[in-house]
Amino acid sequence: MPPRRSAGLIVVVATMSSLVPGVAVANPTQTKAQPVAAGQSTNLAKRTQVTPTGTLREPINLTELRREAEKAAKELEDATKALEQRRAKIQASEKELAAKLRELQAAEKAFAEVRQPLSDLIGQLYQHPIGGDALFFLSGDADGSTLRALADVNQITAERSQVLDDGARLQAEKERLAGEAQELRAGNLLAEAQMNAEIQTLRERSSKIVKSLTQALVKLGVKVNRSGNPVGGCDPTRATSLGDFPNGLIPKAYLCPLQQQGNQLRADAALAFISLNEAYRRKFGKPMCVTDSYRSLAEQQSVYYRRPGFAAVPGRSNHGLGLAVDLCGGVERFRSIEFNWLEANSKQYGWMHPKWAYVSPFEPWHWEYDPKLGSLL
Repeated sequence: MPPRRSAGLIVVVATMSSLVPGVAVANPTQTKAQPVAAGQSTNLAKRTQVTPTGTLREPINLTELRREAEKAAKELEDATKALEQRRAKIQASEKELAAKLRELQAAEKAFAEVRQPLSDLIGQLYQHPIGGDALFFLSGDADGSTLRALADVNQITAERSQVLDDGARLQAEKERLAGEAQELRAGNLLAEAQMNAEIQTLRERSSKIVKSLTQALVKLGVKVNRSGNPVGGCDPTRATSLGDFPNGLIPKAYLCPLQQQGNQLRADAALAFISLNEAYRRKFGKPMCVTDSYRSLAEQQSVYYRRPGFAAVPGRSNHGLGLAVDLCGGVERFRSIEFNWLEANSKQYGWMHPKWAYVSPFEPWHWEYDPKLGSLL
């Protein structure tokens, strides 16, 4: 069926042309909010007053950047799942088409088996024609063999008509299935190309957001690797995968450094803490003082034996999950100005002083990040 084949190929070629790099993808949901580099004048950043040190600071809304990163990751995950589902449907439809083609082959084989006896009968009649015997039949002198021959002719005529009908039906079915196969393959090619292009766009967008997030962290004084590449450990979309690692055994690549040198937390906790630290700096003119953050299992064991009663059993500490810090600089003194300010403001950033730390053991310096609370910000 040439017309359908040409139409299908034209659609595929036209669509593939629209996917060439450099051509905008017509998807408003993907182009509505593009990531921007830190320092640009956007809803993610705004200028403030002169700090006590006499320099202008431009605090960046890390929470907003975190939301954008998580949203991009979710869209990428959904698109990938949709592609997998589409591929599953393609495989199912191709199996169904293959089954139809097998049925068609079986029908053609059966048709050949029906046609063979007819061909044999025609061959016999050709070798023993009955033309002369027909005159005897018309004159009323036909014998039994002549009558049988005429009956065979009638049978041949009827079966020939049936064979022609079956042949026409099988040919029409063959053409229909061939057309369906071509349209199916063209549609599958088109759909997969579109979804792959969408996934690539989402992947690039997610990468740009993480890069913008890294640039923002650098501006706030967080040390990145020497190559200047985005820090994977500061990618908030990787935080949920840390459940795969035992307490205190989180690889360094999954931890995000803080402004306080030598300290690190898991990404979502780190981003929230850095934002909290900036608010603290604007209030008190100095950053928060941190004595401890993530603790490896070996460090937990060391602290547990050095300070019995003031450390969780190794392997059970929130420090080992990258979700806790121990503070100094005034916060460690219960009901100090610094402690009271942090108690009143930390939950706005997903951080809190846990209830147990008020009483047993009494640890005013210990603060924890609550992922559930942070996800609502």
